[in-house]
Amino acid sequence: MRENQFQSKLIKSIRERFPDSLIMKNDPDYIQGIPDLLVLNKNKWAALECKKSENAKHQPNQDYYVEKMNGMSYACFVFPENMEDVLNDLELALK
Repeated sequence: MRENQFQSKLIKSIRERFPDSLIMKNDPDYIQGIPDLLVLNKNKWAALECKKSENAKHQPNQDYYVEKMNGMSYACFVFPENMEDVLNDLELALK
């Protein structure tokens, strides 16, 4: 599965679990390494960096921004192999 296909599937799953949330796709050319998706739900947020697989290469600064944003709220790398776990973690983080 290509990363953009996985990202579409993930967005659909997030919308099903959090129908009132706002999901924003970040511009990868603006700040290199900022996670792909920002999920806003009421007064909470999460940032998700989508990868096509667990072993996919990380781009420069991605680890830094995921770690920094996870310290502020919730952020992680998400790929098909851990998607259900991440969705469950999102439920805890965004409620």
